Amino acid sequence: MPEEFSPVHGHSSRPYDWVGAWSEKRAELSPDRVGLVDDTTGREFTYTDLDARANRTARLLREHGVAEGDRVAVVSRNRPALVDLFFACGKTGGVLAPLSHRLAARELGELLDNVDPELLVVEAPFVGAVEDALARVDLETTVRALPAEDGGVVDHPSLLDERPADDSPVDTADLSMDDPALFLHTGGSTGTPKETVLTHGGLLWNSFNTITAWGLREDDTTPMVFPMFHTGGWNVLTLPLFHMGGTVVIAREFDPGEVLNLVEETNASVLVAVPAVLRMMTEHDDWETTDLSTLRFAKSGGGPCRDAVLRAWWDRGVDLSQGYGLTECGPNNFTMPDGWPREKADSVGVPAMHVDARVVDDAGEAVEQGEVGELELASPHAADRYWGNESETRGTFGATGDAGHGWVSTGDLVRVDEDGYYYVEGRKKNMYVSGGENVYPAAVENALTDHPKVDEAVVVPIPDETWGEVGKAVVVGDESLTLSELTAFLDGRLASFKHPKALAFVDEMPTSGPSKIDRGAVNDRFGE
Repeated sequence: MPEEFSPVHGHSSRPYDWVGAWSEKRAELSPDRVGLVDDTTGREFTYTDLDARANRTARLLREHGVAEGDRVAVVSRNRPALVDLFFACGKTGGVLAPLSHRLAARELGELLDNVDPELLVVEAPFVGAVEDALARVDLETTVRALPAEDGGVVDHPSLLDERPADDSPVDTADLSMDDPALFLHTGGSTGTPKETVLTHGGLLWNSFNTITAWGLREDDTTPMVFPMFHTGGWNVLTLPLFHMGGTVVIAREFDPGEVLNLVEETNASVLVAVPAVLRMMTEHDDWETTDLSTLRFAKSGGGPCRDAVLRAWWDRGVDLSQGYGLTECGPNNFTMPDGWPREKADSVGVPAMHVDARVVDDAGEAVEQGEVGELELASPHAADRYWGNESETRGTFGATGDAGHGWVSTGDLVRVDEDGYYYVEGRKKNMYVSGGENVYPAAVENALTDHPKVDEAVVVPIPDETWGEVGKAVVVGDESLTLSELTAFLDGRLASFKHPKALAFVDEMPTSGPSKIDRGAVNDRFGE
């Protein structure tokens, strides 16, 4: 076997011309096919258009001194310019680092300081917030703006106006599968977000897994409802569909009604969204009248999808199931086998073709089938480290030098049934012990949301003199609901030690990332 090939990780250190050449290869294969639609402006871009824009952007990156391995940070909503930057970084060897515009100035400043970008691109609405973040750190970088679409003026030069007119092919960098392509930060639900290093090989392997597991096709179209500072915005569907020559529809903002409208208008065939978005779509006035017949399947990711939401989509003839992933691993790791039975719908399925999974106890030993333990994953699309964070790298990926060649600790508690289906029971740090019994909030929350007065629920532990800890249900829903009414509803559904012993209501749940519930914020407010 050639020396440069790693049989464990599946990557190669040999440079190849096709590594990073996403836009030019796709333009050669399907030049006139529409790859990207910007629903905000109504513009469509063929793969030929996208490659030409990438060539212009690559020249601009080199003019600004972006060399191989240099980071290009961007703070923006979903815009065509982010796709241009991704393709251009692939050509030049730069590393794209999208950062969330939802972060506080302190968090954003810490990430910028860590990423240390050669070039920082900021969409006009967020220039003030980024300047506030930069004022908190000692960082020298070139700042360029993505102009406001209403014609408003910003203080920084426009990236779009600066791009050269020459869109002929550029000389591409010599890159290997092991070279970094993307920095994507974690949601930050356990502290300051960490920058995960994703390689060119990792992006390709995740794409292979997604295509084979979900059966993606060249004629597939999807509305991309995840933000592009999130792994969902790139790796759930965008890059796999670009790989196949499909069509991705983006917009600055999506509400559930607009997503429904886009499914019908674009004949969308694939949809992936977080449970909250899928639920809000079912509650929209247009739900019953929207034509969903073009959807081959839909996937829920980013948290448990409640039974009522699954049933609502099934009743409309849409094959909705749950997926599982995390920034550090892909994120597409599981799939539903052909002909999967509906009684398995609360699982995330079985490992995808190029994924190994195991369930271990605190000592790292495999647990018995059916027992709950921490999920560990191994795959060629797993990341191998966090950028500039050796201690967290050791905790998640193993010892430095061995990262990427072993098991990745997910921090999620799962069990496996007799048929090999995996069930997520909650986060390792979320589990609490009540009277000596382990309680996993996800199972309690799923039961709570079956109640007709409960739209969304989070269970957090609170101290109890008798049992040590008990659960408190934090609910979005009808505030006429009483604790005794809820307890009666759960009788026969859950063991009594799992029943919440306190109840609180909120108008909406705090979120971290793309409509993903921020459990830390809920716990800080209600966990006592």
